[in-house]
Amino acid sequence: MHTNLVILAGGASSRMKKEAISQELSEEEINQANNRSKGLIGLDTEGRPLLDYLLYNAQKTGYENIYIVIGENGTLFKEFYGNKDQENNFHGLSVSFAIQKIPENRVKPFGTADALFQAVTQYPELNNQYYTVCNSDNLYSIEALMALRKVTYENAFISYSRDALAFPPERIARFALAKLNDSNQLLNIIEKPRPEEIDEFKDASGKLRVSMNAFKFNGAMLYPYLKNCPVNEERDEKELPTALLNMLEEQPNTVYGIPFSEHVPDLTAKEDIVVVKEYLKNNYRTITW
Repeated sequence: MHTNLVILAGGASSRMKKEAISQELSEEEINQANNRSKGLIGLDTEGRPLLDYLLYNAQKTGYENIYIVIGENGTLFKEFYGNKDQENNFHGLSVSFAIQKIPENRVKPFGTADALFQAVTQYPELNNQYYTVCNSDNLYSIEALMALRKVTYENAFISYSRDALAFPPERIARFALAKLNDSNQLLNIIEKPRPEEIDEFKDASGKLRVSMNAFKFNGAMLYPYLKNCPVNEERDEKELPTALLNMLEEQPNTVYGIPFSEHVPDLTAKEDIVVVKEYLKNNYRTITW
């Protein structure tokens, strides 16, 4: 089983910085939401952020080498997890940082495929190993992370049942759907399918499946597709699903969807802070590293 986990935390967090609708947020929470990366917003009585909980789950799962992809101004991450560029000891985890630099002609990062490409360029050993990739603003369970470590397929992702995600229906409707064959091999990821198309995307068990960006990759296999990932014209970013689908086009049946049915806490907007705080209060009474 591999022990490498790459956490993408270099995004612009633009939706988090929009004006809050909820009246339940404190002035300090609003200030942090406006000025911190989403994964570093304090969420419990001790001020621990969501990324602490993700790292806790990763440690309990058996990951050892953590690579956090941060922006050029992401110095706050080093205050939390170690001031060295590489191999900081955080509760037994070896935490290293990769910097996602913004090209001169842009004002924001170039997307998730670019973030991962810059990480594996700065840590080329990953291109000869297996690794997991996930977001810093989602809390993936110990069971899901373990499934990614244990799966024997060259590449895989957690294929979440849409029915189990405890988000408002209008939010769930915006999630891209994963199209799988009868053997749970990924065929496609479809953005914004039309309502009349939805039934076509049910898997062999009759479930609609979505990706929450939790992947296991064969580094050598994925690398050329990260390097040559085209820009999504609509969103003007290089997106990880694009690189993945380009790999599938040339190497079909190489990405397995691991069926899972559970909620994944998510920090996208300020309103999510209240919901995630309650989730942590109910599900993580204590953290024992």
